[in-house]
Amino acid sequence: MSWFPTFLAPLPALAAAAVALPALMLLYFLKLRRREQEVASTLLWKKSIQDLQVNAPFQKLRKNLLLLLQLLLLLLLLLALSRPVSQYTAGAGKSTVILIDRSASMSAREEGQTRLELAKQKARELVDTMDRDATAMVVAFDEEPRTVQTFTSDRAALRRAIDSIGSTDRRTRLKLAYQLAEAQVAFIPEQNRTNIDPPEVWVFSDGRVADADQLQIRAPVKLVRIGNEQTRNIAIVALSARRNYDRPVEVQVFARLANFGPEPVRAQVQLSYAPIDPEDPQRQAFAVARVAEVSLPPARWTEQDRKDAQNRRFVPRDSVEFTLELPTAAVIRVEQMNRQDDALPADDAAAVVVQAPRVLSVLLVSEGNPWLEHFLAIRGGKEPMVIPPDQYDPAAHGDHDVTIFDRHSPAKLPPAGNFMYFGGVGPNLKVTAERSGGQPVLLEDQTVLDWRQDHPILRHLKLGRLFVATSLKLNVPEDSLTLVEGTKGPLLVLHREGRQTHLICAFDLLQSNWPLRLSFPPFLEQSLQFLALGADLTLREGLPTGASVTIPRANLARAPGGEPRSVLLIGPSGSRRLEVPATGDFALPPLDRAGIYRTEPAIPQFERLAVNLLDEAESNLQPVDEVPGGSGELMGAAQQKRRIELWWWIVACVAIPLTLLEWWVYTRRVHL
Repeated sequence: MSWFPTFLAPLPALAAAAVALPALMLLYFLKLRRREQEVASTLLWKKSIQDLQVNAPFQKLRKNLLLLLQLLLLLLLLLALSRPVSQYTAGAGKSTVILIDRSASMSAREEGQTRLELAKQKARELVDTMDRDATAMVVAFDEEPRTVQTFTSDRAALRRAIDSIGSTDRRTRLKLAYQLAEAQVAFIPEQNRTNIDPPEVWVFSDGRVADADQLQIRAPVKLVRIGNEQTRNIAIVALSARRNYDRPVEVQVFARLANFGPEPVRAQVQLSYAPIDPEDPQRQAFAVARVAEVSLPPARWTEQDRKDAQNRRFVPRDSVEFTLELPTAAVIRVEQMNRQDDALPADDAAAVVVQAPRVLSVLLVSEGNPWLEHFLAIRGGKEPMVIPPDQYDPAAHGDHDVTIFDRHSPAKLPPAGNFMYFGGVGPNLKVTAERSGGQPVLLEDQTVLDWRQDHPILRHLKLGRLFVATSLKLNVPEDSLTLVEGTKGPLLVLHREGRQTHLICAFDLLQSNWPLRLSFPPFLEQSLQFLALGADLTLREGLPTGASVTIPRANLARAPGGEPRSVLLIGPSGSRRLEVPATGDFALPPLDRAGIYRTEPAIPQFERLAVNLLDEAESNLQPVDEVPGGSGELMGAAQQKRRIELWWWIVACVAIPLTLLEWWVYTRRVHL
């Protein structure tokens, strides 16, 4: 606690003192006049002269206990009127959970250091306030929490754990960190006792979390807010690229930017590309192709602010579109070039990997389905081939990129290929349709219970109002992926077996309302692209930070020199050598940094991986004004100080007892 209190209202106290103190002193200087009396005795005349001298308007101030007590009381009241306050640093309790945010926004640089460095400094200061018998644990979190140090009273170990925390470019979520904290504090092994009081949870973050509405925790939360509200940041928040189906060599690129600073800005946006050379896949040289300009109003502006800016002839423009001729596969990168005073580099650039132009060849095996035929015809590209089921020959029709079976389960398939089923299942697969009495078991009146919104096939789709009248009851093995789960069973399953990929829709389109929903055309297009080109990197948006990529075994087999035993993953923060498992697909570790990753040897379709932040909440560097979740105490960002007002201590502990003492002295004099 500071020994030098500050005063919130010194001027009113000084003004009151200028009036009250002289008035009190004047009461003791003044003397009432006495009446003159005539007496016959000379002695009495002499006494009368003395009385005249005493009867002067002012007298010499004598020692007076009442005056001293009243002066002290008045001074105390004037001191209370000035509202003295004392600043003190809130310390750690008996048990403390230290949560340190290491997400992308904490990499923002302010006043020569990053927010993460400031958060770690404040966390170390908190550790220094711990009592000898107090314990604490350290958890670093972004999208997922990681326990850096379990409960201990060793301050040195806690400081080392705090210093070891590194930043990522991932998003911020607190729910799992809270759950981990509550699970860890139920028992502290070092003390060998169960906690009675819940520990304090100290969160060092700017408070920009994506799951604030899902947060619940029983322990008291204290948020040490990190960051400056005036920090400037221009971010690329959306990027997409697609090939023109009519002209496959033409790529259309769209990007949207946002300004999270306090003032409007103009910025140059640069488009560059690096072709992926099949002969030299490790070569990466970007060439500038286009430059455009944007005018970005602050995202924090109100609608009235925007109207006022338009009256000042400020014309906002937050997006750019480019057209580029790319006859080969390439990495396309979009950058904002106004780097002056820009605090966060992770969102200044975004990239996407565009595969070589390819016109998909689609075969539809159906007795006739106007919905499928219509959507396949209007999607562009090569006209789909449509044949009835009795004309399907695996040997003759095995060269199509994707084969769609509508209400038909073929007896035989080619050894390799991509297959899609509506109301049917392929032969001899681990995924089967349950049968009873020789007939398939049907499930009636299903709606969607859940779906994988992060999967490339279903990304950006809303399936909550999908209704299915009848569907097959599927038996799905553990190694298959259920993409859409119905209220009574799986509705959409992705299954890989050998060199075949199967997308199984358990229901007939004509037995559902899906063709009438806006989600069906993009579903069909994304499904065809995924099946034909094979993996997440075919997405136009690239990969989000923190994504885990799975490389199919078939792609590993097509690597230069054959299937590798290990793969070198080279990214923005360095390189890592990863061992390839003997069987199954190959999963890469989470890609925590935004930028371009490449593999050695170059695995087909995985030569380059583009990882982008593209998150408005994370790029918004303005610290929050309240604790996420609505419960907890908001601490100061820069000082971690709390304020205590001292006036009521002065009144309650000093002024009131002094008043009682003054009353006692006064009454004793009266009686005496």
